[in-house]
Amino acid sequence: MKKIFLSSIAASLLFTVSCQNDFENSTEDVVVTSGEADFSKYVALGNSLTAGYRDGALYSSGQAESYPSMLAGQMKLAGGGEFSQPLMPNDVGGFIGLPGFGGRYNLQLVDKKDHTGTVVSQSLSPVQAPAAATLDVIGGAGKSFSNMGVPGAKSFHLITPGYGNVANLPIAAANPYFVRFATSPSTTVLADAMAQSPTFFSLWIGANDVLSYSTNGGTNSQTVGGVTTYTQATDQKDNPNPATYRSNDISDPGLVTVAIKTVLDGLKSKGATKGVIANIPYVTSIPYFTTVPYNPVPLAAASAATLNGNFAMINGALASAGQPKRFMTLTASANNPVLIVDKSLLDISTFLPPQYAMYGQARHATAEDLILLPASSIIGIDPTTGLPPAPTSQMIGGVTIPLADQLVLTKTEAAKVQAATEAYNTAIKGLADSYGLAFVDANAKMKELNSASGIQWDGVKYTAKFVTGGAFSLDGVHPLGRGYAIIANEFLKAINNKYRSNLPMVSPNSYSGVKFP
Repeated sequence: MKKIFLSSIAASLLFTVSCQNDFENSTEDVVVTSGEADFSKYVALGNSLTAGYRDGALYSSGQAESYPSMLAGQMKLAGGGEFSQPLMPNDVGGFIGLPGFGGRYNLQLVDKKDHTGTVVSQSLSPVQAPAAATLDVIGGAGKSFSNMGVPGAKSFHLITPGYGNVANLPIAAANPYFVRFATSPSTTVLADAMAQSPTFFSLWIGANDVLSYSTNGGTNSQTVGGVTTYTQATDQKDNPNPATYRSNDISDPGLVTVAIKTVLDGLKSKGATKGVIANIPYVTSIPYFTTVPYNPVPLAAASAATLNGNFAMINGALASAGQPKRFMTLTASANNPVLIVDKSLLDISTFLPPQYAMYGQARHATAEDLILLPASSIIGIDPTTGLPPAPTSQMIGGVTIPLADQLVLTKTEAAKVQAATEAYNTAIKGLADSYGLAFVDANAKMKELNSASGIQWDGVKYTAKFVTGGAFSLDGVHPLGRGYAIIANEFLKAINNKYRSNLPMVSPNSYSGVKFP
């Protein structure tokens, strides 16, 4: 069985403009004006996408290419003020010795290197770089930052007191990124934004309310004594109490609506009545979920026949118990489905011979299941050696050993994510209308990016393909500099349309893209 080379851990999300209107706002002959808006004090609220996070970490050069920083640069042409960011102390990111996080937190993904330190050009599989520094606190009384994007923040975290309290880190009730720049241990992200009396704001929040559920395959994890166990995350529909949530649960749409409204009301109370808000793209259409196919397993005729015999026995046992079959007939081809664990299935392990107990909740994947990007380093590999299996090996990831539940977002789980996202987006559009705000339909732009034609900018094509699409970073969730520039243009267009300003677009091609080895 040969190793299947699929790109490894690479997310949120990317949206762009079409080439027809790329340069319609040239500053050569047009005086840039703010229209009905006042950009003198712009504050950005949100999560990792607002902070400039990419490659699995927040680091200084990535922050320099955050979309709010790009917006602020264009706003400055129309009377906008200075824009400050809580820059990381290095260009690596991550923290060492962080309490409550196993001493590691959000380590940057980099090109894979061999034992000599040379980049391995045949592989695009990234690895984690060592963190470079301990948590540094740069906030405090009297200090403020214009970019208040907090990686990992869910909607309700923006209004949660103590989210920036270092004392809450050991119990995972605080966020180290907000700890870095919070004005006090008891403050909230919203309170610190309000204290700046912004004249204009951007708000893009809600993606993490479904993203952590999705990227963990609908599971929650807990590590005790070095042993990690996984339990099912839940759809917290009709549960308005985040105190009962586990880290990866889907947030109740009602709670998300209240949280966002609370942010808007707080900003409005300080005179910030003009701003721009964006909805949430389907997280299931980003490279983290679309790169690994459900059927990447190549089999020779003899191997297919052997596996079919084993799986037919289990299918027969299921049929005799009145259960539908779970295993497909494999073929001598390169496109057989991977074997996965599906916790929604009846566990029949106690009724199977010991050597088949691992198939108690296993089945073959279908086109409606989403295989997560980290699975690419496991499929077709012998777990005992970490190498492609020997001809006699009986242990092959995704072939004879089911992929773990946390590596797959099943059809049922993906439906929950979509339902929650649609509910969030309905609420966000309603709030944008009722508060008279500019609105960015990020979900629609993501669909455009996922189309066969992609998005063109000055002769360069961008798509949602991992690495080769030129827009997403190595984590498969967050954009690169060029991707963030495309996002910035969508915000600029929405602002211009709503407030009669004529802020010029930025050129995505001028920002950083994929660095091929």
